[in-house]
Parts: sequence; C-alpha cells; structure tokens
Amino acid sequence: MTHTPRSEFLHVMQERGFLADCTDMQALDDALMSGVQLAYIGFDATAPSLHVGSLIQIMSLRWFQKCGHRPVTLMGGGTTKVGDPSFRSDERPLMGPEQIDSNIANIKRVFAAYLDYGDNQAMMINNAEWLDNLNYLEFLRDIGRHFSINRMLSFDSVKSRLDREQSLSFLEFNYMILQAYDFMELNRRYGCILQLGGSDQWGNIVNGIDLTRRVVESAVYGLTTPLLTTSDGKKMGKSQAGAVWLDAEMLSAYEFWQFWRNTTDADVGRFLKLYTELPVDECDRLGALGGAEINDAKARLATEVTTLLHGADAAAAAAATAREVFENGGVGEDLPTLTLSATDIADGISIVQLIVKSGLAGSGKEAKRLIAEGGARMNDELLSNAGLMIDADALATPLKLSAGKKRHTLVQMG
Repeated sequence: MTHTPRSEFLHVMQERGFLADCTDMQALDDALMSGVQLAYIGFDATAPSLHVGSLIQIMSLRWFQKCGHRPVTLMGGGTTKVGDPSFRSDERPLMGPEQIDSNIANIKRVFAAYLDYGDNQAMMINNAEWLDNLNYLEFLRDIGRHFSINRMLSFDSVKSRLDREQSLSFLEFNYMILQAYDFMELNRRYGCILQLGGSDQWGNIVNGIDLTRRVVESAVYGLTTPLLTTSDGKKMGKSQAGAVWLDAEMLSAYEFWQFWRNTTDADVGRFLKLYTELPVDECDRLGALGGAEINDAKARLATEVTTLLHGADAAAAAAATAREVFENGGVGEDLPTLTLSATDIADGISIVQLIVKSGLAGSGKEAKRLIAEGGARMNDELLSNAGLMIDADALATPLKLSAGKKRHTLVQMG
C-alpha cells in the first residue's frame, strides 16, 4: 500500500494507525477528493451497549465526518436475527425483535456522543428496512446466484469453524450474503461508496463490493482497521472485571477512565492516536515519556477518551476521584459502589463474599487467593483474615474495598 493519499480522511487513517487494508486506495482517494461521500459500518445489536472493542470503528466514522463526509451507522435490526459467525467458536443465541429494538435504542445514545446526526450529517439506518420483507425465492434467484459456495468456504471466518469440526448452521452461513446485500442496498438507496470494518470483516466486505459491482454496476470500496490487542497480548476491550462497556449505565465514567489509566506503557502513544483527537506530534511526545511522567500521559489519555464519550465534566470528576483515591488515600465520590440491603447482611456477610459481590474477584477461590497474597485491603488496611464477617454495624459508614493498587469499590447500606 504505497499510495500517498491526497484526501484528508485517508491521510488521517494512515497517519494515526487506523489503516490495515484497502481494496483500491487510489480509486477511493480520487472518490473522496471529488466531493462529499458516504461510508458505513454495520453494528449488530447483540447487547444493550457496544464496548471498547468497537471504539476504533466509531472513531473511524468520527474522523470521516470531521473530514467533511457523511458517516452511516447501520444498525443490524435484520442481521442480528441471524448472527455473525466470524471467528466464533459457537453459534450465537437467537434474539427476539423486542430485545433487538431495545438494544438499538440504547446503542444510539453512545453514537450520539461521537457523531452529529443533524440535517445532511451522519445517518442511522436499520437494515431491517430491506431485510425484514425479503421474498426468499426472488432473493435466491437475483442475489444468491452471485455467490460461490467454494469461495465462501475459503474465508477464514468460516474455515476456522469447519477446521475445528464445529457446527456452522445454514442460518449463520447466510449472514455473509445478507451483509453483502446491505452494502448493495446502501449504495442503491443512498449512494454509499465505502464500507469500513475490522480486518476480520475483510471477506464480508469484499463480498459486498463484488455483489454491488455485479448487480448495481457501481464502484464501491472497502477499508479495514487492525484488530487490536494490547502490547501484552490481551484482546482490546477486556478488563479483569469483564467487558469495558461504552454505556454509562453499564460502566461508570470513573471505571471507564480507570481502564484507560491502566494502559501499559508501550500502548500509550498508539492509543492516543487511535482514541483521541490530540495532534499526532503530541501523541508521539506523550507516548515517548518515561519514568513517572508516563503516568501523566496515561492520565491525559484517560481524560481525553472519557471526555469524548461522557463529557468534560464526567472526565474531570473521574480524574479527581482517582487523585483522591490513589494520591491521598481517600474515598472518591465516583468510585463504583455496591449497595447492600438489611436482608443481605442479616446474619453478617463474609469478606470473601463481599469481595466477589463487589466485582473485585470472580469467585470465592480468587478472593481468598487475593487475601492470602496480600492484595486485598479494607479502608486501606491490609486484609489477612479470609474468615472475617461484616455486619450492619461495620457498614454504618461506607467501606472501601481494594484489590491491588488500582481497583476499588465502595460498599454501603441501602
């Protein structure tokens, strides 16, 4: 990929590390230089929120809009009923229309933080618009004939399942045809010329380009972003406590801020380029800091990313809570909170149960190991007795539980 882009969007994608591959860099660059264009990413509504793993895609759409074009968030009201088999080891459980619609409504709130959906700006479209009323026989005749089973079987997302002799249902096998059909319909109805997606979607994107060229005879393009892992090999978007959700009701602004503050040193510069809008030179400068100064860069990363999603006030409050908890040993107002009822502790509750309930450990065994290894604290005092019982009197004022130096929860009576 030696082409030096002229269009602002492709320049940003290349300079900031968003670009994994492109189907025709030169032609796409020319199209972006010729006027305002539409690009889309599809998001299935399999949960009430997207998580940090989707943030690189959302930032791609944000930059597309900042560069003067129109991003499209395509909600998979139709495809969610089928399920994307890409690189999964099992079949997705099927969801009903009520749950799908509810998830889409929740996810809209996240997109609104990053994109402007005003007149002639970003668009949110639901693929149920054309998928729900498909005539199956017409679809097979007009669309299905353009797909080669031999070629579909060669895609990594399918091949990996078959190589492990794991079931791949006909329902899921149709997913890649439906996704290709999405691209064609978006081009036909709205003039969309570009699909963005993670590099695991390359096969699906190429299918859509091929179908659109065959049926609509339009030139369309695909651009993929890298599948991110952290420098220590972990999948982006996972933490010790589970998925890092983008919805504030599923993960507090403080916990979101703390996730970014815990970035490993080696990832700071790269993440600043991908997840903030700081100038590239500043990202490089901050990423190159060493010693104690790298912690200031991590706090800057956390505040910048949290500001984009939750707003400047929430980011400032999260930073203030972190300073209170970590530097002053206090109890910040924004700490994750576990509220217990009188029934919960009628006969007392063990410290092990409390650590598990607070989300600081995944099991009683893990909580006991945390205590045994000196990693658990209560009100900043080392916990050494795994048999300790907590009663209502002990919760007359909130307790601060800690796992290591970076994870804290308040426990209080409701």
